[in-house]
Amino acid sequence: MENSQLKPLISLKYSVTLKLLIIGFLALVLLIPNAFIVSIIEERSFLNEEAIKEIGSKWAESQEIVGPILSIPLVYETEKDGKKTITNEDYQILPHQLKIEGKVLPEILKRGIYKGVVYRSDLVIKGSFVVLDDFDKKDFVGFKTPEAKVSFGVTDLRGIEDEVDFTINGEKKQVNPGTGNFKMIASGFSISMGGSELVVGDSIPFTIRLKLKGSKNLSFIPTGKTTDVHIQSPWTAPKFDGKFLPNNRNLSEEGFTADWKVLELNRNFPQSWVNNAYAENLKSASFGVDLLSPMEDYQKSTRSAKYALMTIGLTFLMFFLVEVLGKKNIHPFQYAMVGFAICLFYILLVSISEQVSFNIAYLISTIAVVGTICLYSLSLFKVKKYTFILATVLLGSFGFLFVTLQMEDYALLMGSIGLFIILATTMYITRNIDWNRMSLGKSEESPDQSS
Repeated sequence: MENSQLKPLISLKYSVTLKLLIIGFLALVLLIPNAFIVSIIEERSFLNEEAIKEIGSKWAESQEIVGPILSIPLVYETEKDGKKTITNEDYQILPHQLKIEGKVLPEILKRGIYKGVVYRSDLVIKGSFVVLDDFDKKDFVGFKTPEAKVSFGVTDLRGIEDEVDFTINGEKKQVNPGTGNFKMIASGFSISMGGSELVVGDSIPFTIRLKLKGSKNLSFIPTGKTTDVHIQSPWTAPKFDGKFLPNNRNLSEEGFTADWKVLELNRNFPQSWVNNAYAENLKSASFGVDLLSPMEDYQKSTRSAKYALMTIGLTFLMFFLVEVLGKKNIHPFQYAMVGFAICLFYILLVSISEQVSFNIAYLISTIAVVGTICLYSLSLFKVKKYTFILATVLLGSFGFLFVTLQMEDYALLMGSIGLFIILATTMYITRNIDWNRMSLGKSEESPDQSS
């Protein structure tokens, strides 16, 4: 009688369906601590961004080069009721040719445990202005040449490291702070054309040598009728952005070179205009390069944590198959311990990667977690063969995840193929199991069913 009362409990204890439900529930519950871990990674990433901003604020911010722009006051004289009125309008002329060549040398600065990318650049800007006459000539008197100037835009003036060498029409000019053309170029410097004679059709060559430092980004506005930009740098992971991508680029372990060519027809503003008609259009044509890694360590850690359910599920599946095929009985608490060990992998990864490179941190975290789980499984499985298979599965899982993280553009493809292979392998291994008659960990010494 007593044995017959225990039969339902024994049946329940060894129920495959019940165990699968418990395992599934545990896997979902473990997503809670994983969510906290993702939150910690995001917090650390935010602190890293704040540190990078602080580094930039002390060094120099991202730099955008604008110009040069030749501004000539136009003098108009009107007469009404016998009274003469004289007015001035600024005639803005862009370079006919603009060629920029530069070297960008990156540096790594630290703020505590966080790192930021800054750079020093050596730029040579050459070109020429052609004095045009496509302005309203009604009541035009002439150019006010003593007030003519050339403005050049630099976003963060703190980045100018040395005296600017500005030569125009063969004459070296004194560089003045401020553009004097603030509605067109908010920040930068200028030179005065003085009493230089300005004749329509004349070509005015110029050369600017500029040593400029900044952080993260260096951009340019294509003010030339034809703008050619050539940049080279030892930085191995550039990101080209803005309105125009390089016409030619070369990436190698020694760094990168990039060439842009932008024509007047490629942009949304003309070669000349009056006053500030196209000030906003200038900003929309910016292009350049970011000196950033293609994927930051925190981003990799966040993406790896998103695969937590797959790693936990695969490990639990391995334990479950050992139960089924090896007639073992593993308690749900032991499943939970293994799941928590996998969750700790991600917190280990982000904390160690703040001190060493991401790849080394990944290796250390993998060895620590896989070693812990395998040593724990020895006492559960009692058979070294199963532990060896488990170690192979775990190393394969973390190895697959590592490869997926490196292949940024093909991450989704790799993930879907990996999941398909896992499913196909599981179906093959379990193809001959009769699940309707299966009991977990039930040996011949189990209570007699006929008692």
